Amino acid sequence: MKKLAVLFLTATLVLSMAGCGNRNEANDGAQSGSSETTSEADNYTESVSEPESQPETDQQPGEDSSEPQEGVSEQMSAIRQAVVDALGDNYWPDTQIPPEYLEGYGLTSEMYADFWGEMPMISTNVDTIIVIKAGEGQIDAVETVLNSYRDELVNNTMQYPMNIGKIQASRIEVVGDYACFIQLGADTMDLEEEDSIRHCQEHNEMALEAIERVIQQ
Repeated sequence: MKKLAVLFLTATLVLSMAGCGNRNEANDGAQSGSSETTSEADNYTESVSEPESQPETDQQPGEDSSEPQEGVSEQMSAIRQAVVDALGDNYWPDTQIPPEYLEGYGLTSEMYADFWGEMPMISTNVDTIIVIKAGEGQIDAVETVLNSYRDELVNNTMQYPMNIGKIQASRIEVVGDYACFIQLGADTMDLEEEDSIRHCQEHNEMALEAIERVIQQ
């Protein structure tokens, strides 16, 4: 009987320890699962954190930047600012034109002593202004270059049908030893062709007067 009692107690202890082991394993599994869930949640939180700030948008038509333009002389900067002040929000060019832009029309480095030009970044807008200070004895050659440039724009007018009036109204003027190409007007979408031409001529005249004031100072 004593042997039977000892065997019974031993079996009970074994079963009890086995049950504890199973419960510990279950608890360990639950804790492990909880840890994995927490880690996944942390990763998700990091992935949906606040986005990085977006880059600034391109400068909009009519907005002026106080930052000096790279490679532009003090005189040309003064001319630009005078035109911007005269036209305000109706000054749309915002992308600098390098002198090389006119090489295909015959401009060479010997022809000019100073150069500044701008046009819109958006190709469907044709607002453009170019001011060239001719080298000694080169004013006629520079004017010829600008006339060649304008002639091509006029001949290709149908590429920009919404800007026909603006291109037709463009002009070239010589002020001292400066040759200027002016093709401005801003928004002409709601104007008939004749009204558009007249509107752009007025803007071009305002720009030219501003340029003359700076050059003649």
